Formats: sequence, structure tokens, C-alpha cells
Amino acid sequence: MNISLPDALKAFVDHQVSARGYGTSSEYVRELIRKDQDIQRLREMLLDGAGSAATAPADGGYFRGLRDRVTQRTGA
Repeated sequence: MNISLPDALKAFVDHQVSARGYGTSSEYVRELIRKDQDIQRLREMLLDGAGSAATAPADGGYFRGLRDRVTQRTGA
């Protein structure tokens, strides 16, 4: 896949590649695409959650329980 960019955008990408430690502009673009995929997945999960039936309230006890479950799984 080839992508044509105006000079200003190419300069921006080149700067990001050198400043952020990417080896090539392709690595930078791949990272942007992965981040966009993550954002889309998160948006879908949020919309699914918003459309689902309500369960228990998300109060302090709920979050303590989540922390306890994570602590047990990670052994922290």
C-alpha cells in the first residue's frame, strides 16, 4: 500500500518517526491504525454496555470487589 501525503504531513510524520523512536514511517502508521482499532473496540464495548440491562450499582463496594479479583488473578 502506498500513501501520498502533502509535504506538510510528510514532514510531520518524519518528525514523529525520529522523535518517537519509530524505525520507519510504516511503523508509525501501523501504530496509528492499531490505536484506532483499539478506540473502535472500546466504543463498541461502551455502546454494548450502555445498551445492556442495569445490574448492581457501581458503588465503592463494587470497585473494591473488582480490585480484589484483579489482585487475586495477578498475585499482586
